[in-house]
Amino acid sequence: MDMKLWTRRIFLLCYDIVAVGLACIIALSARFDFRWSLVPDNYAQVMFQSIIVSEIITIFVFGLFHLYSSLWSYASTTELLYIISACIIDSVANMGCIFALYQTSDSVPLPRSYHLFYGMFLLAFTLLGRYFYRLIRIAKGHVLVDRTHRKRVLIVGAGAAGSALIKEIVNSKEVSMRIVGIIDDNPSKKGTYIHGVRVLGNRDDIREVCEELAVQAIMIALPSASAREIKSIVEICKETGCELRRLPGMYQMVNGDVSVSKLKEVDVNDLLGREPVSVDLNSILGYVSGKVVLVTGGGGSIGSGPWRQIDGHKPEQLVIVDIYENNAYDVQQELKKKYPWLNLVVLIASVRNTRRMDDIFEFYKPDIVYHAAAHKHVPLMEDSPNEAVKNNVLGTWKVVEASHRAHVKKFVMISTDKAVNPTNIMGATKRLCEMIIQTYNNRSDTEFVAVRFGNVLGSNGSVIPLFKKQIAAGGPVTVTHPDIIRYFMTIPEAVSLVLQAGAFAKGGEIFVLDMGEPVRILDLANNLILLSGHKPGEDIRIEFTGLRPGEKLYEEMLMDEEGLQDTENHMIHIGKPIEIDEEQFLQDLEKLKDYVVNEPEDIRQWVQRMVPTYSIQKTERL
Repeated sequence: MDMKLWTRRIFLLCYDIVAVGLACIIALSARFDFRWSLVPDNYAQVMFQSIIVSEIITIFVFGLFHLYSSLWSYASTTELLYIISACIIDSVANMGCIFALYQTSDSVPLPRSYHLFYGMFLLAFTLLGRYFYRLIRIAKGHVLVDRTHRKRVLIVGAGAAGSALIKEIVNSKEVSMRIVGIIDDNPSKKGTYIHGVRVLGNRDDIREVCEELAVQAIMIALPSASAREIKSIVEICKETGCELRRLPGMYQMVNGDVSVSKLKEVDVNDLLGREPVSVDLNSILGYVSGKVVLVTGGGGSIGSGPWRQIDGHKPEQLVIVDIYENNAYDVQQELKKKYPWLNLVVLIASVRNTRRMDDIFEFYKPDIVYHAAAHKHVPLMEDSPNEAVKNNVLGTWKVVEASHRAHVKKFVMISTDKAVNPTNIMGATKRLCEMIIQTYNNRSDTEFVAVRFGNVLGSNGSVIPLFKKQIAAGGPVTVTHPDIIRYFMTIPEAVSLVLQAGAFAKGGEIFVLDMGEPVRILDLANNLILLSGHKPGEDIRIEFTGLRPGEKLYEEMLMDEEGLQDTENHMIHIGKPIEIDEEQFLQDLEKLKDYVVNEPEDIRQWVQRMVPTYSIQKTERL
């Protein structure tokens, strides 16, 4: 055992031996108005003879209540109750032993009031011994330490989470913070104190309080607050220029796990202003149990997302296919470590290779296919339109045909909102992929469906990582246009939508997520700068670069003809398939396949003939 711990225990043991002796002497003296000369000799004799008995009883009782093994620097109400209970039981046991050993027929060994005084003084000495170190630490933290070197913190939330957070900061010697106040919307709490810290007002007072008290950091301790409420508070806090952190969620309170280490940085996810779309993953993942599942593009954030949550739902086999070996390797190592029982196969292959796809499908015979492999970066595809067609359109076609021949039960393709009235080749190729899905669904036993995504926060190619890198470099932050808006979703929401689509699929549907109101990219840039503790335009400059090739000011989730159909999940909808001439479409697809390999200059015009809603923008090939 740690020598330091043993030293503390021996010290407490010796302290208690001395404390019991003093408590006995003072208790008897108190009975006679603290005048020892008035104490009868027979009482003094019994008291001195019984001290050893009292000390043995005390050590035994205190040991039962763990008073020699508790960590007193972090003692709480529980330890206080242990001390009080131990002293009461010790006093009663001590009185019983003295009466049993020394009482005679004509006299009592000690005055009855002695035992009451003994218990009171023993309690006082025990409290002093256990809490003295903590009192020194508090005094040191509040008086001896130079406060100018400690971060000035404002807590938002005067509930249980806020109380636990304040207590940890006050008691911890590892955290160099000073809590200057608390904010809470409950008017009855204003002016009250929590662990010596005053509740100063409600959320409307945050700006004024931060300015008056020179607050440097704000910690939001509202684990059960809704996304809309968090957004409202963050909108106020970010204007102060203070560092922002918050407790992630209610599970922290359930687990009793509220600490500074669990605080996370407030980010733009907290500014979406809507509750995240949630689904019952346990019921949805049930349909993959006992199935062979194949994922193309399985190394990406969307392709690999569902399988990071597959615990308890054992597919017969999971086959991940990706052309990028680094991504595939990372996912392979993560899944092998997390789920050693998983029958995992990771293959390096291109969806553009017909023979390779056919061989994989023939050998593994998947029941469910998630097709996430695609080129998704709009400006890059504008510069290389033929590659967009080869990879997205022909690659999807080859995987669809392989699925059809292998009698796959369900096929879920990842599409994009840029497929609606596309202004870029990437969106147009994704619309062609949706048309392939629709056509083959009517000609195959396989249930083919598509899932249409908006922008996914935190995924590869997302604007948020770019903004964060630019802020870290000191700016400027580049925004294409002051009025550009986008729909946003989180990676967990995107993963949930993929899984939900597979569960709901009947064949031919295009699933769409209700993502609330669109967000201005300029607002995202400003928010990220503010949340990083900087001022837009002063510390970090925002620079407008103009719309990139193929980019439009806003995205749409549905075409006018598609309409909406609700599902069991009110946040997920189905777009009605648009009627197309399937025979003509397949003929055009064959021609496109033969034409694109010649690296033509006019591939956009060919795609436009197949996707009439595609609006070609002028661009220069590099």
